[in-house]
Amino acid sequence: MDVKASESTVTIGELSRNFIAVAGAMFEKDHVSKWAAIRELVNGPMTVVQSIDRMAANLNLLLTAGSSEMVIDSSNIKLKVKQRVLSHDSAGADFYGLQSGNESTGDYISVPPEQIKDLQQNGFKKVTFVNTWYGSLHPYFGSENNVTQFSAVSDGSRKYVGTVLGSSVISTTILSDDQQINMAVHYQLQHRVEYTPGIEFEPICVFWDFNLRMEKGGSWSTTGCFVTALGYKSTSCFCNHTTNFALLLQVYEVHRSPAEESTLRILTFIGCGVSLCALAMTFILFIAVGVPNSDRTTVHKNLIFALATAETLILFSELASSNKALCMAVTALLHLFFMASFTWMLVEGLLLWSKVVSVNISEDRRMKLYYVIGWGLPVIIVGITLATSFNKYVADNHCWLNVQTDIIWAFVGPVLFVLSVNAFVLFRVVMVTVASARRRSKMLTPSSTPQLQAWDLTWAAIKPVLVLLPLLGLTWLCGVLVHLSVVLAYIFTAMNAFQGLYIFLVYAVYNSEVRSAIKRMKEKKKALSFTNCSQPISFLTTQKTTGSWDHGKLSLSTPESSVSSPKQSVSTKKSLVLKNEGFRKESIVTVSLNQAVQLTAFKPSGC
Repeated sequence: MDVKASESTVTIGELSRNFIAVAGAMFEKDHVSKWAAIRELVNGPMTVVQSIDRMAANLNLLLTAGSSEMVIDSSNIKLKVKQRVLSHDSAGADFYGLQSGNESTGDYISVPPEQIKDLQQNGFKKVTFVNTWYGSLHPYFGSENNVTQFSAVSDGSRKYVGTVLGSSVISTTILSDDQQINMAVHYQLQHRVEYTPGIEFEPICVFWDFNLRMEKGGSWSTTGCFVTALGYKSTSCFCNHTTNFALLLQVYEVHRSPAEESTLRILTFIGCGVSLCALAMTFILFIAVGVPNSDRTTVHKNLIFALATAETLILFSELASSNKALCMAVTALLHLFFMASFTWMLVEGLLLWSKVVSVNISEDRRMKLYYVIGWGLPVIIVGITLATSFNKYVADNHCWLNVQTDIIWAFVGPVLFVLSVNAFVLFRVVMVTVASARRRSKMLTPSSTPQLQAWDLTWAAIKPVLVLLPLLGLTWLCGVLVHLSVVLAYIFTAMNAFQGLYIFLVYAVYNSEVRSAIKRMKEKKKALSFTNCSQPISFLTTQKTTGSWDHGKLSLSTPESSVSSPKQSVSTKKSLVLKNEGFRKESIVTVSLNQAVQLTAFKPSGC
């Protein structure tokens, strides 16, 4: 609408009021079906909103020094145009929706005071604030109308149903010399939905972008907007620009009660605590008992370290939820180390494949590739995700990825790829194991019964599945079924929370390399203990007859003193020197020719 200077201000004001009244009548709830009938001709009610924005911007020309504010109310629309002269002490600019009696609806939008001061410092002397509020647009936006692009991932506790417009629409525009100024705003909107048992809502801060899906007149977008405060009946948001704002509500069907959720949470924390202790013991065993270094033990150590760090962060993540910066750091670290846990599970699968299928690659080159996959890919994935979606990276009420947006696929996508590859590796290993068991059965027990052969083949197939299923992370595939039953949720939580304990049993308790290393360590300790126990107490001071026992042969030699004085004693005593080549020790035995043999005692040393 072009406003000419010659036209009467009163006439323009009346035309504007009539325009708002007609638009308000068009937005009555009774006209929802009529809008649906003309959808192919008109791109929906936001076309009228765009016309109101253009008309309201022209009302700026009607304001004078004596009349700096204009307010137009209708049953469903409120329009306010206000002109302000800026000063050093300028306050913020607030706008409220329609009031019911003396109480506000709770819908308002505000330009922060610091933004107004920035305008004044940038040389602006006078600005105009144009605000509108639409109270009845939400029935026109069901889950099928311009909101279906906001997908979410359903977890086991609830099922994602859809997204609907769940609030009024509120807007602000800032003008100076007929030029629009883009500034950050805060707004709060009430949830306009009926709360029913078994249904939950999660809000998303959005604005209407007329440049998206232009064939349909635009679409909702979250760019530059995020939740700042979440209440039971209202949500507060921040956006870094000015336009038409609203709340979209993601609708979920609740499948589990609060008591069941609490039980699963307790089970998760207990499992993570037990797994963390088991993983720490496994890592210490690998280092302490001297397990020989190999590509397999190196891969095991990296998987244990990544998984133990991730579970440690889970145990302390609740403490960081109250601090936004700390929660962001914890979320990024959780994303990194859980992603690393799965990439090292992928490496476990690739290593297993290299043992089953001949691969022409040296161990050094293979380990370099494994490190790139195990640590390089998680760093790249987390870095790209943070760089592209920093403002919507973290969930609103806990320290984890935001499942309300596509950010969660930065974790779910790679995990599904890893599980698919490892499932194929496991299938191949089972086939090779069964084929080997069949050949062995035919060679060793050709006359065995068919039932016995079938049992051997069945066990050959079951054994690698039982051993490798948790190690390759394939128990996480149960996550796609947790929404079907709370029993499946308990099974899924138990299998994955206690994954560290299972790794301890397979990698430490029943690992032949670890058991052999422990056995060697015990034998070495026993040998050292025996050596330290071999210190003689004393020698008997008698006449000695020295002999030597060399390689099992005993020889005697009589000292000269014994030969020169053969009559000095009736019972001549002689000593034997025994040489044991096994322990490099000499043992002296005193021999009485007319009595029993006397052995010199040995003093135990530390025995």
